[in-house]
Amino acid sequence: MAGTVRTRSRLPHITLNSDGRSHPLVNALAIVTLVLGLLSFVLGLVIRNVPSADSTAMAILTAVTGLVSMVVGLYAQMISATREERIVIVTGIIAGFVGLALGLAHGGFS
Repeated sequence: MAGTVRTRSRLPHITLNSDGRSHPLVNALAIVTLVLGLLSFVLGLVIRNVPSADSTAMAILTAVTGLVSMVVGLYAQMISATREERIVIVTGIIAGFVGLALGLAHGGFS
C-alpha cells in the first residue's frame, strides 16, 4: 500500500524546544545572542591578531556587539524555558564577553 512505509532521515533533528512547546521569542533571542556574540568574538580576535586592523572604529564595533550580545543574552536567560536554549544563550554571552573585553582593550568606548 502506498504511504505505509515511513522513511526517516539519517540526520538528527535539532530543536531548542525539548519540552514540546514552541518558544519563538526565546529562540529568536537565543540565536541573536549567539550570532552577535560570535561576531564580537571574531572581530575581537581580528583586532588583536591583525596589526593593520587595529582601528578605533573596529574596536567600538566589537565592544558594542559584545555588549548588546550580553544584555540580550541576560534577558533571554531570565525567560528561557529549556536546557537547549540556555546552552545557546550562555555560549553567546561568553563569546560576547570576550569580544567586549578585547574591544575595550583596544580602544573601544574611549
